[in-house]
Amino acid sequence: MAEEIAPHLHFQYADTGHQEETAIAGMWLFLATEVLFFGGLLLGWMVSRHWQQAGFDAGGRETVLWIGTTNLVVLITSSFVYSAGLGFIEADQPRRLVQCCAVTIGLGTIFLALKLYEWHIDLSEHLFPAGPFKLHGSEADGARLFWSFYFVATGLHALHLTVGLGVLCWVIREARKGAYSAAWHTPVEVVGLYWSFVDIVWIVLYPMIYLVGRGT
Repeated sequence: MAEEIAPHLHFQYADTGHQEETAIAGMWLFLATEVLFFGGLLLGWMVSRHWQQAGFDAGGRETVLWIGTTNLVVLITSSFVYSAGLGFIEADQPRRLVQCCAVTIGLGTIFLALKLYEWHIDLSEHLFPAGPFKLHGSEADGARLFWSFYFVATGLHALHLTVGLGVLCWVIREARKGAYSAAWHTPVEVVGLYWSFVDIVWIVLYPMIYLVGRGT
């Protein structure tokens, strides 16, 4: 009888409310581990900058500000669009959810395309920390360290965003199969939490990469 009422309900849960709470709590726990992961990287970044401020600032001034700013706007817009999709499925409009997910995927793809173009610019200007380096003099070592953090942080963020794009494709597939409705859309909420986290990480990285060096 339970399966007829809620075919999505798994056997280990007492009811759909229990399943929903467990799924959302599980995603929050996963995001907490991600915060610790990125937090350690950002803490190392800030400590290193404290000892190499001039070099970090010199390295930061070499970043492509317009790309970073455009990507910031793109990601914030994508989160807004996905939130609209969540609102649509809560109103029992799965078709609108699919459309919002498709737009979100498009915006995420634009972000990755711009990031790849930015990396191309960085490499062509000899800003990769290994090998010949653009900056010389007393600031070179600090600048190399800045660009080491830059490539690690932006690479990890791009990886997380790529995973998010794959999960969004899965949401679209399931929505087209009729898996979600106003009564059941917990996976859509869970994916929204992950996508918002990817957005927030870029909001934190943006000033550290593009603004701090230019403001000194």
